[in-house]
Amino acid sequence: MQEPLLGAEGPDYDTFPEKASPSPGERTRGGAPQNRRVFLATFAAVLGNFSFGYALVYTSPVIPALEHSLDPDLILTKTQASWFGSIFTLGAAAGGLSAMVLNDLLGRKLSIMFSAVPSAAGYALMAGAHGFWMLLLGRTLTGFAGGLTAACIPVYVSEIATPGVRGALGATPQLMAVFGSLSLYALGLLLPWRWLAVAGEGPVLVMLLLLSFMPDSPRFLLSRGRDAEALRALAWLRGTGTDIRWEFEQIQDNVRRQSTHMSWAEARSPHMYRPVLIALLMRFLQQLMGITPILVYLQPIFESTAVLLPPKDDAAIVGAVRLFSVLIAAVTMDLAGRKVLLFVSATIMFAANLTLGLYVHFGPKPLTPNSTVGLESVPLGDTEPPLATSSSYLTLVPLVATMLFITGYAMGWGPITWLLMSEILPLQARGVASGLCVLVSWLTAFALTKSFLLVVNAFGLHVPFFFFAAVCVASLVFTGCCVPETKGRSLEQIESFFRTGRRSFLH
Repeated sequence: MQEPLLGAEGPDYDTFPEKASPSPGERTRGGAPQNRRVFLATFAAVLGNFSFGYALVYTSPVIPALEHSLDPDLILTKTQASWFGSIFTLGAAAGGLSAMVLNDLLGRKLSIMFSAVPSAAGYALMAGAHGFWMLLLGRTLTGFAGGLTAACIPVYVSEIATPGVRGALGATPQLMAVFGSLSLYALGLLLPWRWLAVAGEGPVLVMLLLLSFMPDSPRFLLSRGRDAEALRALAWLRGTGTDIRWEFEQIQDNVRRQSTHMSWAEARSPHMYRPVLIALLMRFLQQLMGITPILVYLQPIFESTAVLLPPKDDAAIVGAVRLFSVLIAAVTMDLAGRKVLLFVSATIMFAANLTLGLYVHFGPKPLTPNSTVGLESVPLGDTEPPLATSSSYLTLVPLVATMLFITGYAMGWGPITWLLMSEILPLQARGVASGLCVLVSWLTAFALTKSFLLVVNAFGLHVPFFFFAAVCVASLVFTGCCVPETKGRSLEQIESFFRTGRRSFLH
C-alpha cells in the first residue's frame, strides 16, 4: 500500500516533487553545520518530554511500595491504586486543553517553559506527601505539565528543524520520554519512592534554564507580526554564514496567507479538517493499542504473572529496550519513511499483544497470586494450569512479549504519531489542533487506564491484551488508507498538498 498521490504527476500538481528543492543555505552549507544550533534548541525543549516520561511511569514502582507502607494514611487500596495510576492522564488531558490556548497565546517556547511550574509543584507534593490527596494532586499537576509539553514540544521542534533532519528530531520527544521512563525504572531499584519525586525536579529546572537562552519558533513570531525577531531567530538557528532568505520568504509567504483567525467556514474546508482528523485518529488509535496502561501498571502486571526474573528487574529491562527501539526509529525515520515504520510497528505490537493474551489465558500461573494491586485473582483448583516454578524458561514469555510490544511501539506508533501531528496540521490551526489531539489522546488514556484494573478483575488479564491486538489490526488498515508520507518535505509543501491534492486521503 503506497501513500495516496504523494508522487502524482501533472501540470496542476507539483507541490510534492520527487526530491524537494533545497534552500540556498542547505545547498551551500551541506546540512550538518546549519543544524547544530537546532540540535541544541531541540535538546533544551525535549527535556520537558524527559520529565513527562519520568512522571508517567512513576506509579510502576511506587504503587507496590505504598501498598506495604508503614504510614496508615498512605496505604493504597485497589481503588486508590487505580486512581493514583490513572489520574495522571486526566491532568495530561487538561494540559492538552490549555495548550489549545497557550500554544498561540504565549508561543511554543514560553508554553514549554510555563509547564515547569505545575511540574515542579507536583513533584514537591508527592515527595512530601502525608495523605492520599497530596499524591493525587501531585500526579494531576505533573500530568498537566506533561500534557502541555506533549502538545507544544513537537510543534516547536518541527517548526525550527530543516526537512532533512525533521524526522530524526521529530523522534527526540519520544526518545527523551522513553529515557525519562528508563531513568525512573533504574532509580526505582535504588531510591525510596519519596526520593524518586525529588529526583524528578532536576530535569525540569535544567529545561527552564536552557530554554531561556533559545529563540522562539520563527513561524510563530511571524504569525504575530514580529518579523525582525523572526529573522534573527531563523538566522541564529541556521548558523552564521547561512543564506536564509529563501527559507524566510517561504515561511513569510505561508504565514501571510494565513494571517487571519480561522473562521468556521475555513474549518469545514477539506484542507483544514482532513489533516486534523488524521492527526486525531492517529492519537486515538495510538492510545487504544494499550501503551499507557501497560506502562503505568508494568511492574504489577509482571507481579500478577509467572515470571522468571523479579518484576522490578523486568520493568527496568523493558525500559532499556524501549530506549533502544526509539533510537532505531530516530535513525531510520528519514531513510525508510514514516508509513513503512508504522506498518512494521503495528504488526509487531499485534504479535506481542496476541502472545501476552494467549500466555495469560493458557500459560502457567504465579506461585502466589498478586495481593497488592489485585490485577487478577487466581483461584486454585484442579482445572487450573500447573503452577510455574522459578526455573521454568516458559516464564520468560511475558518479559519477551512485553519487550516486543515496547519495541514495536517505540519504533513507530510512539514517535511517528507525534511527528506527523506536528507536520500535517495547518499553521493556522496548529496550536489549537495540537492541543485538541493531546486532549483526545489523554482522555482515551484515562478511560483505558481507569478501566484496566476493573476489566482485569472482572474478566481476566488476557482480555485487554486481545482487545489491544484487535486495535493493532485496525491501525494497519488506517495507515494504508489515510496516512500520508511526509519524508523529506517542508511544512509548506505538506500544507500545499492538502490544499491542492486532487483526491482526499480519506477516500
